[in-house]
Amino acid sequence: MLSMPSLTQTTLVLPVLPKANPTTTTTLLTALSSSTTIAHLKQVHAQILRSKLDRSNSLLLKLVLASCVISPSLDYALSVFTHVSNPDALLSNKFLREFSTRAGASAEKTLLVYEKMRKDGVGVDRFSFPAILKAASKASALAEGMEIHGLALKLGFCTDPFVDTGLVRMYASCGGVMEARLVFDKMSRRDIVAWSIMIDGYCQSGLFDKVFVLYEEMKYSDIKPDRMILSTILSACGRAGNLTYGKAIHDFIIDNNIAVDSRLQSSLVAMYASCGSMDLAKKMFGMMSSKNLVVSTAMISGYSKLGQLQDARLTFDQMAEKDVVAWSAMISAYAESDWPQEALRLFNEMQQLGVSPDYVTMLSVISACAHLGALDKANWIHIYVNRNGFGGTLSVNNALIDMYAKCGSLGRAREVFEKMPRKNVISWTSMINACAMHGDAVNALSFFNKMKERNVQPNGVTFVGLLYACSHAGLVDEGKKLFASMIDEYNIAPKHEHYGCMVDLFGRANLLREALEVVETMPMAPNVVIWGSLMAACRNYGESQLGEFAAKRLLEMEPDHDGALVVLSNIYAKERRWDDVGKVRNLMENSGIFKERGFSRIELNDEVHEFFMADKRHKQTDEIYENLSRVVNELKLVGYAPNTCSVLVDLEEEEKKEVVLWHSEKLALSLGLLISKSKVSCIRIVKNLRICEDCHTFMKLSSKVYEREILVRDRTRFHHFKDGLCSCKDFW
Repeated sequence: MLSMPSLTQTTLVLPVLPKANPTTTTTLLTALSSSTTIAHLKQVHAQILRSKLDRSNSLLLKLVLASCVISPSLDYALSVFTHVSNPDALLSNKFLREFSTRAGASAEKTLLVYEKMRKDGVGVDRFSFPAILKAASKASALAEGMEIHGLALKLGFCTDPFVDTGLVRMYASCGGVMEARLVFDKMSRRDIVAWSIMIDGYCQSGLFDKVFVLYEEMKYSDIKPDRMILSTILSACGRAGNLTYGKAIHDFIIDNNIAVDSRLQSSLVAMYASCGSMDLAKKMFGMMSSKNLVVSTAMISGYSKLGQLQDARLTFDQMAEKDVVAWSAMISAYAESDWPQEALRLFNEMQQLGVSPDYVTMLSVISACAHLGALDKANWIHIYVNRNGFGGTLSVNNALIDMYAKCGSLGRAREVFEKMPRKNVISWTSMINACAMHGDAVNALSFFNKMKERNVQPNGVTFVGLLYACSHAGLVDEGKKLFASMIDEYNIAPKHEHYGCMVDLFGRANLLREALEVVETMPMAPNVVIWGSLMAACRNYGESQLGEFAAKRLLEMEPDHDGALVVLSNIYAKERRWDDVGKVRNLMENSGIFKERGFSRIELNDEVHEFFMADKRHKQTDEIYENLSRVVNELKLVGYAPNTCSVLVDLEEEEKKEVVLWHSEKLALSLGLLISKSKVSCIRIVKNLRICEDCHTFMKLSSKVYEREILVRDRTRFHHFKDGLCSCKDFW
């Protein structure tokens, strides 16, 4: 219920006025007419109270209307109005419309005026409804809006086009787009404003297909679209990624000689950028005399989606002024494009310039830190989040769970989860995924059971996490039961990712026949992920024939898939089919396809160090390689022998041993052992590819010989090495 303002709270305490000549209604009306400030009005108000004419509604309403003219804020006028008993209908409606049209008035206060009028039995007329409905729209007050709709029906005003248009706007603004359409369809006359509101309502609700259908209906109703409607349609095209329709709208604008103002020009740029057509976006962008924040930010987002970070950064740097949205877009571009350190550097620059981040910025920063895998930075970001008032935001807390999990601290992820005052399905799913990536299938299943106890309905993503956990723990029977319950108990139709998890589940357990059966019996055609899962399983267990088959099926769908070509090359190399290896590598070279380069990162003393294989860029390169030789010699004393099976190139055995010893994670570990002397601290390494068998053995033995806990995050999961053992139980 909306609360009325108190007169004592809004009226100034004035000195007692000296006794004037006998005050009459006429002289007070004259005084009201001649007042030029709120202070004057308050003095007249005091005279009214002293003269005991405060029961004269006409005087008080004149006072209310006079204050509307003088004051940009309507608080004083509202405070007086709420103390008028049984106000006159004509003046009340006039005040209501005055209140609604004033920029300084809040929608909630307009609804307060309406509420008092209803309470006092004051009738509203057809001219009042648009004002009241506009206020309900602004306040997203659906319950009040529905009550107003009922009153309009009762009074017979629902045939009035202005009332109907107000109802359409109210329902659309309050999220009731279907109810808006019901009113819209019953309208006897629909002008361009009504069409515009309904189209925008669909667009804001993400119902882009309905936007396009309604636009076509509008054209057949002899209503010509204006620039506002065209901008909305272009926005829908961009958000839906419908480049064909967007181009058709652009052609319509050109063919009909519609003047392209800055808003329409911005909409065209944003549409092309959102659809990934950056050449056309750039052309339109270059034609703009002044680049506003919105269109520049759209260009940044468009470039970043295509991985064109240099162009995105150039656009960003050329912006004369940048708001928090522009900063967030650029930070997000780096965070999502494997440039997490640059994202964090830009965030620091943003702070130095005094630009306050919003929760969207923080989500990108948290994502960057998660990608980087640096726990010290994760702790700092968590402190920043709490100190700057983001700690209560549900989406931020969900992101923190993911960040800590990816930075190797399952315990901190759980702390965030346990302290959350409110949890949704994403919170529970994030925790399940956190356990899954750390190989803790037992706790992943435990969280799922607790989730069910609290009547939180799982979604498809939840089951991806659960199946992933079972896959990496070898829980085949449990995975099969979960897959069946997803369909039978929760009525969730499996998607490609679920079938991919099942293929992975069977494949990791060396049940390749069952994995192939899943591929052959799934109701939709296998995609790249499905064939990739089968291919990986075959690679791990040396099933060359089926692996070659899966790789070729994958390449039929995606001819430039570097992973499939590398696997195919490796299969041929294991069988010493060097001619076929040469053909695959020539194909890759001629097509400009390169194997993803492996690298490892390690965070030491709040600094992140990055290594590639055989990397010699580091300032301590000589010390790193000397220490690596010492480590190798010590590990050989406890049985280490370089495993060259993963080196699938035609080299001499000694050369292969050198190659395998220079893997990036070994270089990172060597630096970690050099700098981090404390046996208490954990050495944390992030690898962008799957850790090879030799490096896995190397890390296990190092953890035993040096009595250190070593944590490695590779592409698929975490490996916790301690006392010569790994948390994955050599099953990865």
